Amino acid sequence: MNDNMGVAGFLKKHALLEPVSFHMPGHKGADLYRAEGYEDFLEESMNWDITEIPGADNLFQTEGVILHTMNRYKELYGSKATYLLVNGSSTGVIAAVMTAISPGDTVVMARNCHKSAFNGLGLAGGRPVYAYPEMIEDFGITGEVSAAEIEKKLAEAPGAKAVIVTSPNYYGVCSDISAIADVTHRAGAVLIVDQAHGAHLKFFDEYAAEHAEGRKLAAENLGADIVINSTHKTLATLTQTAIVNICSDRVDLYDLEDKLQLIESSSPSYVLMASLDINADLLEKSGHRLITGWEENLEHFYEGAATIDGLKVLRHPLLDKSKINLDMSALGIDGLTLEEKLMEKGIFVELVTGNIVMCMSGIGNSRSDFTKLRAALRSIAEEAKKDLPFADQNDGGEFSHPDVATAVRRMPIMDIPTAKERVPIEKAAGRVCALSIIPYPPGVPLICPGEVMDADTLAYAAEIRRKGEKVMGIDDQGRVVVGKQ
Repeated sequence: MNDNMGVAGFLKKHALLEPVSFHMPGHKGADLYRAEGYEDFLEESMNWDITEIPGADNLFQTEGVILHTMNRYKELYGSKATYLLVNGSSTGVIAAVMTAISPGDTVVMARNCHKSAFNGLGLAGGRPVYAYPEMIEDFGITGEVSAAEIEKKLAEAPGAKAVIVTSPNYYGVCSDISAIADVTHRAGAVLIVDQAHGAHLKFFDEYAAEHAEGRKLAAENLGADIVINSTHKTLATLTQTAIVNICSDRVDLYDLEDKLQLIESSSPSYVLMASLDINADLLEKSGHRLITGWEENLEHFYEGAATIDGLKVLRHPLLDKSKINLDMSALGIDGLTLEEKLMEKGIFVELVTGNIVMCMSGIGNSRSDFTKLRAALRSIAEEAKKDLPFADQNDGGEFSHPDVATAVRRMPIMDIPTAKERVPIEKAAGRVCALSIIPYPPGVPLICPGEVMDADTLAYAAEIRRKGEKVMGIDDQGRVVVGKQ
């Protein structure tokens, strides 16, 4: 805890550590901007913090400089239209859902969607039919949502207006968007892809295809209608910046624009929009060099990591390789312990799930970052072998803190309660959820409003909360919100 320190104090102290970032945002600090000639942004950003003065354009009626930046992204992603977001991808996801459906409409949505998709569904008054992702059993995490699963759910929900999937998921596993688009469009529905973690995929598809065995992963290339990208997660923009790409004529642009202005800030940050413009400039001028260099660094890391005894690294046909999933359970090291050992060496990661540590690389990571990560893992493995002579015979045991989606059970769905009350979590089994219970990260709801809660899922939520994880929907007295009886 930093009880005697505010936000600014913490950030200053953290920066002095000169940390190696394998978490979002993707720019990884000021070095990328300095190296690529954007020092003026670093020096002048306070002076660039303005409002809609003459000549500065307006985010909700773009006719000038903001429109110019939007068009740069339209060209970069090959979309029919692109919109800038300064409230994160969540804004784009919510607006997309509200555009695609009307009150009472049915939506087929992956159950491992981000909470913003569920929020959009609630605001739009839609009714969900859940599609469930497959499991990657060796790592205890969720994988792709299959086209067959989407097709099955569409058959169960004739007349569904939209399909919503997350690709890639938090671990970097993508779904077969091309196949999903086919079954979605045959059913007359619109396909929304939350590609928040994959803003870079379009450029990997374009510049690094010779290393990707020719398989494209970017939803913009694969038939999606609306694609939302968090440029800040893996590219070079500031946190909260994102874009919405419209890729077909199935979307009413005027309706989408209306929904965006309805929920987005009426005081959009020009500093954030400037970082979006700089990122576009960076991709236009240096994209090929930066993306191919990033991919070469990743391959260099993976090749070296394969030689570390006791380290298991996820490889998958639909994996966005920029997400590095590490498992040292064979050496008796679970995810939380591995995270702690990496932090001791100045390396900070994005996510811990059971035995898995996920390192999120970005366009700003240097070769030295990957070298330090590999060296740290080798050192940790060697130390563990000294303490555990027969560690290589250890299968790692049970997952101590599994992927949220593995704990999601197919609970009965009722109407969302209007009358609500708070009850202790241990007394909530059998009651109808009235406020989402969401471990964060990854932001995937464990229990959604309208689902009848079961004891095992509640026990999981209580346990990870007890371990110090953030769980939205459980208050400081250990209570959850349920329908009033």
